[in-house]
Amino acid sequence: MKVLLFPFRVFYLIYALLTFLLLMLLVVPFVLVGSLMGKIHGGNFIYKACMFWGISWFYLIGIRHKNYYEVPHHKKTHYIFVGNHISYIDAAIIVNTIHQPTRVLGKIEMAKLPIFGYIYRNAIVTVDRSSSENRAKSVRILKSVVSKDISIFIFPEGTFNMGETALKDFYDGAFRIAIETQTPIKPILFLDGLNRMHYKSIFSLCPGNSRSIFLDEISVAGYTPNDVDQLKKKVYDIMEEKLIKYKASWIKKL
Repeated sequence: MKVLLFPFRVFYLIYALLTFLLLMLLVVPFVLVGSLMGKIHGGNFIYKACMFWGISWFYLIGIRHKNYYEVPHHKKTHYIFVGNHISYIDAAIIVNTIHQPTRVLGKIEMAKLPIFGYIYRNAIVTVDRSSSENRAKSVRILKSVVSKDISIFIFPEGTFNMGETALKDFYDGAFRIAIETQTPIKPILFLDGLNRMHYKSIFSLCPGNSRSIFLDEISVAGYTPNDVDQLKKKVYDIMEEKLIKYKASWIKKL
């Protein structure tokens, strides 16, 4: 059966890559205009352009995205959004999920890609984890963004979870920023990224459902910089419990 389906998979992948690139090319002029509008208004404009790209691409390749809210979500409130990281397609899931001014923290390596890299550099805050100086600079930028009442999005796992547990260990960054800026944390679960495209192969890309679950915000009132580990564990435990509840497909011990 896999042999018979292979030509269709190849055709679908070629179609998906072509639509990905064509939509990217359409977005480039808007990114160029946004880059001339300043960090705040221009950044928000570029994020909206990326939303257009992500929503349009999912529609064209047959991925049906839907957001679910465990509690009402207030788009006019800025948050430290945190999510689980499981697939390369998570970048498109973010802009299909968060429909408010947001800056995403992402690896600097992706900025080297043609076309996508140009948009990536202008749309997100890059971080080079191999450089302590660059990490510190990225944190300063993120704190500045939050001070302008703009949300930020961070994958606290840092990289793909390639295991069979709900989550990898978290880095401190998101929680330290939340405490230092007194900004509530809003966890989001990405349930279907691995099913839509496995991190091992782009040939695994396939149509289907994409679900994001907005959990209740977590207040950081009363936390001090000495409480980073406590806050990090609290968020980890909540996200782990909910991923198990919603039967995330990569968890083998449910």
